[in-house]
Order: sequence, then structure tokens, then C-alpha cells
Amino acid sequence: MITLTTGTLAPFSLNLIQDIQQMLIYTFMRQAFLAGTILSVVAGLVGYFVVLRHQTFAAEALSDVAFAGALGGAALGIDPLVTLLAATITAALAMGRFGERLGNRDVAIGTTLAWVLGLGVLFLSLFGLQGSANGSGISGVTVLFGDILGISAEETLAIALISLLVVLAMATLIRPLLFASLDPDVAAARGVPVRALGLGFMVLLALTVSEATLAVGALLVFALLLLPAAIAHQLTTRPYVGMALASGLAILLTWLGIAIGFYTGLPSSASVSLLAFLSYAAVIGGGALRGTRRRAALVIPVDAAADL
Repeated sequence: MITLTTGTLAPFSLNLIQDIQQMLIYTFMRQAFLAGTILSVVAGLVGYFVVLRHQTFAAEALSDVAFAGALGGAALGIDPLVTLLAATITAALAMGRFGERLGNRDVAIGTTLAWVLGLGVLFLSLFGLQGSANGSGISGVTVLFGDILGISAEETLAIALISLLVVLAMATLIRPLLFASLDPDVAAARGVPVRALGLGFMVLLALTVSEATLAVGALLVFALLLLPAAIAHQLTTRPYVGMALASGLAILLTWLGIAIGFYTGLPSSASVSLLAFLSYAAVIGGGALRGTRRRAALVIPVDAAADL
């Protein structure tokens, strides 16, 4: 984990150009912004479909799978990224295979989550007993909460390659996947391979969760994946606009979180999560207020007419 002493930094000012230049002096900050931007684009795109397909529980479960997979690799002396990808993809296929319908899906996800959490506790115990975990270079805290300011060039490259794969796959599947997500029965009747698309999307979700775990940690990946997309769903009903908005919001929140971490020493991942939650709460609160005003505008003329 990278730490900075405030004495080595120029204080935050209202001159944003100067502040940005100050941050970009450091290689690790350039790495963080690059990795965060790439990750945010993919998280917004995939997250939009997570909300649309009502698979938020699956995304949350996969983040727990990612935790168990990364710690398992570290405890066993294997590259944590390899075991992380293997665990999340296997779990995603299992959840998708045994629970295509919403009711069955919850049962399948809950069953998968139960034994994964047990494995996570086991690997965490082994990890603690081994201390350095066979020289893996990661810690349990990093796996849980992430450290985007400490991300390496190798991890950034891995994120870029995985993101490229996910974006290319989404670009190929986006139209039939959108059709299958909005009306699966009609899509199936028209020959769209709804089940195969569902399994494919679960794999893409697993890849996204895996790469996000490298940057923001297993516990906070859910916020970056879900909340910008949920905000986009509140603001627009146009799918392609919503995807772009979700990715743009994720980028903005990530940049702000990284900047807060740089200037305050607070964990950047937690800052991203908090900013995302506050933004979602503001959008929901604003929508409720607008709804109250509209209802009041409709009631007032009725009351006035009754007085006549």
C-alpha cells in the first residue's frame, strides 16, 4: 500500500488544473487514473445490464466468490488473479446454469454463496497462518478493500486486457442481449438463444468482478458495478444513453475517489463507494421530491374546484 506524507505534497487548492498536474506528477497516480478509467467504463456497461436483468444478487455473490478465489490462490502459492478468474467464472456458470428463471436463480445463487463463504473463511485462516502467503505480495485487507493507488503496471495491463475482451464481447452481444433482457419470452419465441446469452453474460460479469477486485477490492466492487448503473436507470429509459451515462458516472466517481485518497490519505476505494451511495441517494431523493410536487400540482386544482 502506498502512503504519502502531507509534507511532501502541495495542499489542495481551488486551482483544479494545478491540482491535477500535482497528482499526475506521480507514476502511481497515473497508473491509478488509467486503471480506474478503464475499469469504470466496463463496470458501467456491464452494471447497466446487471440492473436491467435484476441480477444484483448475482453480482454481490460473485464479489464474495472473488474474495475466496483470490485468497485461495495466495494461500496455495498460486497467482491470485488466476484463481480469482477461475473461481468467479465457475461460480457464474453454475449460477447461470441452475437458475435461469428469477425464482430458481435466487436459490442457485444462495446455494453457491453458502459454500463459497465457507471456502473464503477457510482460505482466510490458511492465509493468516502462512503470514506472507508464500510470497504472493497481497494481503487480506487488500483483497477485501482494494488499493487502487498501489496498483501495479502488471495489474493495470491485466485490467486493460480483460476489459478489452469484455467490451468486444458486449459489442457483439449487445442487441440480442438487450432484447433477451427486456422480454425473454418473446426473444426466445423469435429464436434468440436466451439461455446461452444469459450464461455468456454471467461470464462477462465474472470477468468484470474479477478485474474490479484487483483495484477496489471484493467488498466495494459491488458499489462501482451497481450504483452508477442504478442512477442511470433512474435518469433515462433509453438503453444506449443509460449505458453511456452509467460509464460516465463511474469514471467521475472513480476520479473523485482517487483524488480524495491522494489529498486526504483516506482509502480511495471507500471514497468511491461513499460518493456513489451519496449520488444515488441524491437522485432518489430528488425524484421523490419531484413526484411529491407533481402530485401537489394535481391536487390543488381539484380542491379549488370543490370550493366553487
